[in-house]
Amino acid sequence: MKDYYGNDFWTEEQGIGIIEIILILVVLVALVLLFKNNIVELVTNAFSKINSDTEGIQSEIE
Repeated sequence: MKDYYGNDFWTEEQGIGIIEIILILVVLVALVLLFKNNIVELVTNAFSKINSDTEGIQSEIE
């Protein structure tokens, strides 16, 4: 089936890249929502460790 400009509509693959990006984003959002608690716990523990390490360094400097 030819469209107005003479291109074959069914074999045109220009929009496939956008669809792939949207699907990847949907999967990433689903993974974040699924592992939200684990991600929050990991980040909280990392910042707690960083904070305690910097406090130790500051006490050594003073």
